[in-house]
Amino acid sequence: MSTRRRQGVIAWAFALPFVLLFGAFTFIPLVSSFGMSFTDFHSSDVQTPFAIDFVGLDQYVKLFQTPQFLRSMWTTAYYVIVGIPLTMGVALGLAVALNSGINRFRTAFRTGFYTPVVTSIVAVAVVWRFILQQEGPLNTVLGLVGIDGPDWLNSTTWAMPAMIIMGVWRNMGTLMVIFLAGLQTIPTELDEAARTDGAGPLKRFTSITLPLMRPTLLFGAVLLSVWYLQFFEEPFVMTQGGPLDATLSVSYFAYKQFGFGNYAFASAASYVLFVAIALLSMVMFRALRSKK
Repeated sequence: MSTRRRQGVIAWAFALPFVLLFGAFTFIPLVSSFGMSFTDFHSSDVQTPFAIDFVGLDQYVKLFQTPQFLRSMWTTAYYVIVGIPLTMGVALGLAVALNSGINRFRTAFRTGFYTPVVTSIVAVAVVWRFILQQEGPLNTVLGLVGIDGPDWLNSTTWAMPAMIIMGVWRNMGTLMVIFLAGLQTIPTELDEAARTDGAGPLKRFTSITLPLMRPTLLFGAVLLSVWYLQFFEEPFVMTQGGPLDATLSVSYFAYKQFGFGNYAFASAASYVLFVAIALLSMVMFRALRSKK
């Protein structure tokens, strides 16, 4: 056996455990669920899987004729359209401050902002549910300045903004660290040359920092789009999709349908979400890719 072939065999021997696990628990279920979305498979068909019928695109057509699914699409779009720019803006502002304006205790600030990311989302959601109660700490503080706070999680108007605020607070730490790393790769000579030419801070930021940060911004935007389109734990723990489906996400809708035994319907909803993630990622790449 040649050296190259021997190296290939050894490499595959090391990779084989992962390949087997990936195939058994990821690839095969993905292919199966995709095929399931074109059938009428229900929980009652588990005992007789060969009795299911192929229905083509009927499940997808039914999805877009279901008001609750359309509501979940709007809710998810609202969360993404408002949440992504807000999270990126806050994270970029913090990264710029840590990179240029805060020298002492920079590591402490970085750790503090990143802590929510590594905290269990269920624990975070439980704490925020307590904070956002009608008689909770947030409304108590607002009451001290004469503001009568709403019943955040039971209001069709304020439930989603409350979710978005929590999402921004939790996810800005990841993007802040990524953006800070991107800022530190920008040559300081460019900023110094622009300052010498009389460019102000805003001009330097828009003409030098932002263009050179395009790849980093793209990575952060794609990362957030995947996270935000799949948001599930927050409504599951805090509102159960209410009130009146005001916080019902597509992921939570698919989860509920799976619980009802509508396996094919839930699979179709999941693949609609997959297509939405792919399309949004393509838009992000087109909008933020580096220009030669």
